[in-house]
Amino acid sequence: MLNLGILGLGEGRSTMSAALNSPNLTLKTICDRNEELCRQRVDEFQFMGQVTAQYQDMLDDPEIDAIAIYTPDHLHAEHVAQALRAGKHVVCTKPFIDDLSKANELLALAEQSGKKVFIGQSSRFFEPMKRQRADYEAGLIGELISIESYYHADHRWFLAKGWSLENSFKWLYGGLSHPVDFIRWYLPNIEEVMGYGILSSNGREGGLKNPDTMHFIFKATDGRVARVSGCYTGPVQPVQRDSEMSCILRGTEGASQGDYMDLRYAITDKTGEERLITWEHKLKHYFRFEGKSHHAGEYQNYLDYFADSINQNFTAYPDIREGIGTVALLQAMDRALTTGQPVKVQNILKENGL
Repeated sequence: MLNLGILGLGEGRSTMSAALNSPNLTLKTICDRNEELCRQRVDEFQFMGQVTAQYQDMLDDPEIDAIAIYTPDHLHAEHVAQALRAGKHVVCTKPFIDDLSKANELLALAEQSGKKVFIGQSSRFFEPMKRQRADYEAGLIGELISIESYYHADHRWFLAKGWSLENSFKWLYGGLSHPVDFIRWYLPNIEEVMGYGILSSNGREGGLKNPDTMHFIFKATDGRVARVSGCYTGPVQPVQRDSEMSCILRGTEGASQGDYMDLRYAITDKTGEERLITWEHKLKHYFRFEGKSHHAGEYQNYLDYFADSINQNFTAYPDIREGIGTVALLQAMDRALTTGQPVKVQNILKENGL
């Protein structure tokens, strides 16, 4: 059993549920500087373990094997570094870091410590996306030609969070990091990106400072192309017609589509057979509180996978290098929005000594 500590109990709420229901983990300690939130989580889950408002308490505990980090993005690098220095394995929510200038230090710490760093790109661990990946690896759609992904949601409710209206908040990182991760999962060697974005009238009215509507094209080193789009402050289609997030693979012998948050998957395989698969019976595994606002089932799936990677000594992906690569791609996208020109990912990496 892996002894886990959780830092940050906002998003970490799903991680608490995941860890407490996992056969591979023991949740030893939870931590948040907001002591009232700590008390809420203790009551909600009838948690009998240790509770602290001081991160150092978890770092100093020799019984804790791994720390799961769910703090604001700008704190990730320092919190990950502290965990590695303390000899802990690390799970860190996406996006991994917000400043690539800190990447080399984290790479060095991970190598020196010999500990694993896993990036919690939860959408990879949703049932339709797991099935889509398995079918792809089994060759059911042949060679991949292209991939499309999007995340379209009416997130105007999110603007009630004061920090969402700050200049530092960008849907590019907070939202598009999900579909961008799908692109990198299948086409890891993206060399160039171009795209455009606007701040919609709804976004301006709500007080946003950065684009809420974006479309991008990617080119891989082998010439294959992909596209991603995100729209965040307008109505969406009925769920029977369109999911809020989706990943579409187009291959030489077939095509497939995994939907999120709907437990729905479609494939035309190399035999020509067309199938639509759903997993309604797993709704309670994936979505446990407040409708679908927390998706603890994915977290449980990836925590179990991470625990297996430690016990069986294999690399859990996305690992630290893949996490850094995704941040570099997101920063290239950010620059493309600003300049209106294609941006090479390698230039972003070189600027940061990577």
